[in-house]
Amino acid sequence: MTYVEGFVLAVPANAKDAYREHAADAVALFKEFGVRRHVECWGDDVPVGKVNDFRTAVQAKEGEEIVFSWFEYPDRAARDAATAKMMSDPRMQAMGAAMPFDGQRMIVAGFTSIVEEGLGGSMGYTDGFLVAVPAANRDAYRALAEKAAIVFLDHGATRVLECWGDDVPDGKVTDYRRAAHAEADENIVFSWIEWPDKETRVAGWDKIMADDRMRHDPADQCFDGKRMIYGGFAPILDA
Repeated sequence: MTYVEGFVLAVPANAKDAYREHAADAVALFKEFGVRRHVECWGDDVPVGKVNDFRTAVQAKEGEEIVFSWFEYPDRAARDAATAKMMSDPRMQAMGAAMPFDGQRMIVAGFTSIVEEGLGGSMGYTDGFLVAVPAANRDAYRALAEKAAIVFLDHGATRVLECWGDDVPDGKVTDYRRAAHAEADENIVFSWIEWPDKETRVAGWDKIMADDRMRHDPADQCFDGKRMIYGGFAPILDA
């Protein structure tokens, strides 16, 4: 199963082109280190939540937009080897010094995929999610996610990944646990749905919400949906 390093960060809206160029310049280097796929997605439909949301997750300031991004690896061993190379390579140090965003507020963690459905293809839009799930409910969450993934694919999605927190560090300023208001017995899920374009995503969600397969007993909820973070993102790099 795919191993994912997931990132959420705030970037000044006027630095979008600079950020895209910064990420594109890193593609060859990350590939050299072992990254199998590198995706950067710019906030497009990122709602304000009542409890939490992507903006509060990274303490976004006025004039900043949210980036939802990830690296894909074949396994954790490949990710750990890549991380070791990144930490010691002087080219990474130079790249870090030129970042067009506040890296102290970026949140990053390693996740192992527990649901991976769909063949993917050209991605024109993605829905990104963060959710805190009780560790004891991992199997129940996976079963629920597997059923939902099939519905998403039936209504136009091309790929769905649900990834369980495996290496989720505490941060000095922000981190995933604070973002999701996670409790002591909860773990973090980082997930996304890939769509061919935004139009398919919008039409797909209307059908998904009306699909009887998505109905369930509210009392049989394996996580607190009020603390789930979600948003729609347009890819600016998919390498």
